[in-house]
Amino acid sequence: MPETLAAARIGVVTFPGTLDDRDAARAVRLAGGEPVSLWHADGDLQGVDAVVLPGGFSYGDYLRAGAISRFAPAMDAIVDAAKGGMPVLGICNGFQVLTEAHLLPGSMIKNDHLHFVCREQVLSVENADTAWTNAYEQGQRITIPLKNQDGQFVADERTLDELEGEGRVAFRYQDGNPNGSRRDIAGITNARGNVVGLMPHPEHAVEAGFGPADATGPRAGTDGLGFFTSVLASLVRA
Repeated sequence: MPETLAAARIGVVTFPGTLDDRDAARAVRLAGGEPVSLWHADGDLQGVDAVVLPGGFSYGDYLRAGAISRFAPAMDAIVDAAKGGMPVLGICNGFQVLTEAHLLPGSMIKNDHLHFVCREQVLSVENADTAWTNAYEQGQRITIPLKNQDGQFVADERTLDELEGEGRVAFRYQDGNPNGSRRDIAGITNARGNVVGLMPHPEHAVEAGFGPADATGPRAGTDGLGFFTSVLASLVRA
């Protein structure tokens, strides 16, 4: 693992139809890491220390969102690496891929109102102990952009109870549920805390003056940066 934050190499995967890979790479760079572009058809992760699966519409969201991407050669390597403890973050479509790959439980279906939603979304940090959330305080409210059409998180009651009981709900929607997700769940983590998925887009809230308003003032817009500084800090401690 890297000895300094700047030494951390964070892979950003591009699938056909990925939209937000460059935004994710920029967020990694602003946090102090080195972004590494990874291609979906290449099973070589190039020795990265962590991986981001960014948002978009991989393979046009055919079959189900993320269902085809799950079988990409890069995902075989990522699944193995995640099971070995590598930090992996799935954002929006990336979250959908993580559920399809069974690295996270549940599934994502059409928004309950059947419309694409794009808004500034308030979240509460429900678990501040993961590789991707340790820069936040437990219960902290953050505001980051949300944009999706298949954003409704669903799972059976037993799975939902397990997620709640084990503290694996990472983020919860506040000030209104935008897509009908069960129990207002916006993001979850695996038991180990190295894999996190969420529907909102932290990579779009990493630079002052260009993101949503937050607690520090209008257009402060940096509430998403903590995801990326969190993983760099966790790699140093590992």
